[in-house]
Amino acid sequence: MRTFDELLERAARRKGGVSALEAHIPKPKSARAIAAIADDRWLAAMTQGVFQAGFVWRVVEHKWPGFEAALHGFDAHALAYLSDEDIEKLLADTRIIRHHAKLLATRDNAQLVLDLAQQHGGAGAFFASFGPRRYAELLEVLKKRGARLGGMTAQYFLRRMGLESWVLSIDVVRVLVDEGVLHRAPSSKRDMQAVQAAFDHWCEQSGKSLTYVSRVLAMSID
Repeated sequence: MRTFDELLERAARRKGGVSALEAHIPKPKSARAIAAIADDRWLAAMTQGVFQAGFVWRVVEHKWPGFEAALHGFDAHALAYLSDEDIEKLLADTRIIRHHAKLLATRDNAQLVLDLAQQHGGAGAFFASFGPRRYAELLEVLKKRGARLGGMTAQYFLRRMGLESWVLSIDVVRVLVDEGVLHRAPSSKRDMQAVQAAFDHWCEQSGKSLTYVSRVLAMSID
């Protein structure tokens, strides 16, 4: 497995230097800032991720003000108690993308946010409690407890919210395979643990965040 400096050098050559490369890397938020994010914004980001999965992202983004209006500003109490009749009404609402299964997932994830808030004093406190070394564990929790929050949906959602994160894009997976971390795209808990160990190793070598390492890997390959 190559050192992080070797991967960084390769990425920097492709992007015109380290400074140019770093312009493409978002800075994660602090645990304190994560904890301070309101519950409705967690539910909004979950919902946006769910609706963007398998869909054209810019269409979802264009309609997002309509989602905010139709879905009560993502108030978890309001959405967790939507009746089936309420869901049917939303399926006729042209302000949003009318997808029955994803609307049901929104209701289920509203209940998840309520549960997290009750258990931890706020959904943000729950997410802030997972440090970088527990990122794979957090993904597993979201897969089990959330609705349609497995795989890339959770990874993009967490990146959007500012957590230290990796995103297992096609390019990142190619690097992980090349470096012998994986044999193919991860499909098991063991695979995800191997990915976590590799990222932990590169983070220790570099002193950089999961997000930084993930983006460098993505930009290091043709």
